[in-house]
Amino acid sequence: MAAQSGKDLLLKIDMNGTGTFETIAGLRATRISFNAETVDVTSLESQGGWRELLAGAGVKSAAISGSGVFKDANTDERARAIFFDGQMPDFQVVVPDFGIIEGPFQITAIEYAGSHNGEATYELSMASAGQLTFTAI
Repeated sequence: MAAQSGKDLLLKIDMNGTGTFETIAGLRATRISFNAETVDVTSLESQGGWRELLAGAGVKSAAISGSGVFKDANTDERARAIFFDGQMPDFQVVVPDFGIIEGPFQITAIEYAGSHNGEATYELSMASAGQLTFTAI
């Protein structure tokens, strides 16, 4: 995969629960990370005393974070409603020349900041709340 422009990594939100996704406007930085817990099944019989892990076991999770500036009232309002109402709608993360990760996420934190001579900014943190799908592009 060739080098990519960071602005092409997009975070999209299901605006009304019908699969109508819109890019969250004003994002300047986006990050997604995947994690998988391990299940240690090492015993006295483990060959050479090496740790053994149980294949296919453990909890998988993903986390998304993003930061940016306010630009679009619709996506800003939707993100606030999701947080304050405790909703877990579908989100999409579009990674250019890689694929689309889609599934339910909970917004776990929203931070707002600003200075007297600068723009108002925000940061979002989200945690996966169910099974995610991956579609190659």
